[in-house]
Order: sequence, then C-alpha cells, then structure tokens
Amino acid sequence: MAEQEQSVREIRLNPIVPSESVLIATARGMRPKKAEERAPRDTRERVDTCPFCRGNEDKTPPAIASYPATGDWDIRIVENLYPVLGDDRGDNNMFSFGLQQAIDGYGRHEVIIDNSSHGIAVHDMSEEHLAMLLSAYRRRMEELYLSDERLRYVLVFKNFGPAAGASIPHTHSQIIAMPVTPQNVLDEVVNSKQFYDKHHHCIFCSLIDEALTYEATIYDKQSGEVRRKINVGQYVVERGEKFIAIKPFASRYEWEVHILPLQHQADYIHASEEDLADFARVLKRTMQRLDAVLGGAQYNYFLHSIPHDAEHEGCDHSYHWHLEICPRTSIPTGFELGSGLFVNTVNPEEAAAELRNVTLD
Repeated sequence: MAEQEQSVREIRLNPIVPSESVLIATARGMRPKKAEERAPRDTRERVDTCPFCRGNEDKTPPAIASYPATGDWDIRIVENLYPVLGDDRGDNNMFSFGLQQAIDGYGRHEVIIDNSSHGIAVHDMSEEHLAMLLSAYRRRMEELYLSDERLRYVLVFKNFGPAAGASIPHTHSQIIAMPVTPQNVLDEVVNSKQFYDKHHHCIFCSLIDEALTYEATIYDKQSGEVRRKINVGQYVVERGEKFIAIKPFASRYEWEVHILPLQHQADYIHASEEDLADFARVLKRTMQRLDAVLGGAQYNYFLHSIPHDAEHEGCDHSYHWHLEICPRTSIPTGFELGSGLFVNTVNPEEAAAELRNVTLD
C-alpha cells in the first residue's frame, strides 16, 4: 500500500511540442515485463572480419573524410552500403496517385566510424577524441548543406545495440541528408517559433533557466499536504562551462537525457571548437552516468538542429539545437503504438537524482 501511495500517475505535456504527451506511471514498473536486453559488449580492439576496423578499409567504400587526414585514421566517414536515401534519384520528383503522394528518395546516407577501436564505448573515449568526433559531425553537416540546395535537413544519429537498430557492433554513427524536414524536428521548430512570437524568448533557453533557478511547492487544496516539490537543479544531470545535460520533465524514455548549449544557438554548424570541447566533456560524463546506472543499455542519440530552408530562415532566435539521448530499457506496448502516448515507468525526478548521484573521477 505504501508503494502505491508513493507512486506517480500523471500525464505530462512536452512544453516544446504540447501535442506530445507522456504518461508517468511508476506503479507499472512493478508489473512483470520483458525489458530490452543489455547490449553485448565486444571489447576487442580489432576484429579481422569487421569492415569498420582499421586495416579493413577495402571492405567499405572509399573514405569521404578521415581524421586525422593523413596517417592512421581515428575517425573515418564512408558511404552507407545500404542507404535509405541516395543521390541516384537526382530529379527529386514528386508523384501523386489520387490522394497518395510520394517524393523520390533523394539524399545522402553515410556512416561515421566513431573510433578505430572496435569495441570502445562512448563513455570510454577520451574527451579529445569525442571533441574530434563532434567536430567531424559539424564539418560533414556543413559540407552536405553546401553540396546541394535541395537538401533541407541533415540528421546525425547513433544507434547502439540491436534493439536500437545497430546492425554492426563496431562503434559508429550515421548521417542522413534529406530533401524534407522530419516531422518531429518541424514540430519543435514551429512550436518554439510560436512561443517566441508570444513571449519574445526562446523556450529552450527558458527551460534551461528554470532548471537552474526554479523552485516551487504545490499543496493539496483539501488536506494541505505537499503534493509536489521542485527544487533548483532537480532536473540537471551534468553541467559544463558551456553545456548542460537535463532530464526532461516529460521524459518519453525512462533514462532520457538532453544536452543543450547554455547560450542560445540555433545551428550546430556554428558551434566553435571551444564549444565542442566542453560539449565532449558533458557528453562523456553523461554517458558515464548512464552506464554506471544502467550498465550496457542500448540507446539512440540524435542531433536536432535548425533546418536549412527558406521557410525557417526566421527561426534562429526561437530554435535551440540539442542532443537527445534515449536509452532503450523497455519495449513499446500496443497502447503506446496505438495511442502515440509514451509510457514512462520511472519517475523522471528520481532518475535525474540517481544519475546525478553517480560519483565520477
């Protein structure tokens, strides 16, 4: 009974995209369920049969870029052998079949081999290497945008573990350039613009300010008992000089964390080397915290930045680029797939506290 009294059951709205809601139902966490398996870690430095390992460059397409540019590479970018979009569809035609419409699958799909070491995890990489990786993301994004004006959005993402979509165990990220803006990014851009037009302030900046300064106590109207208490820094997981890692109030996934620049910036390609050095430190420490709590969890992370099209040229003041880290610790149910309502069985406040309490060197 005591566990039930302390459980949380509420629907939380995403302040960035109000149409997206999350059901926090901690009592559901006590039900029998099958969680995502922990991703097996192959910690070998090199595997002879792995196409991404150093020395096996003939097993992949030629390098688009390597870092460093000469000598043994630490990061290597190649075309994806099985692309979801390709530049062979050069006309970018649109077809209509009655109410049905389609656009040629034009674009680019590339693989970023994050590290020459086969089994190294993100949290084990050095800050210097992660800064170089983040810089490689930025440079390739900029090059793709400059290569073709038809490309409206470039998405960088990483899948770790089979349940997260990773088909090759060697650590790698992917980059997809497309002629359309993904709907989830478009929703963020449109809603943040509406907030800015009304309040003359970036909603992402406002959320950062709240995370660092806001506190409140909510009482039950009848009994007078405390229903909710929000403390300063309650949702902050990690903070650097220029970046902050925050547990979203309406977390879709149990251990979801977002990393944002503390100062307003709409486009990731405008991040400086100094910015990326601090971003690397915050990313490494955040991934260390997640690994300490979850140990081998499968996850996706993806970078959301301002689209490059005429339609959104006026959104630089309202949009704020960020990295979303989404550990996959549960399998979506029919209710979630059918309703579009995420179900989170871990109280975000408790999850943030557990991550924050991890002792790091």
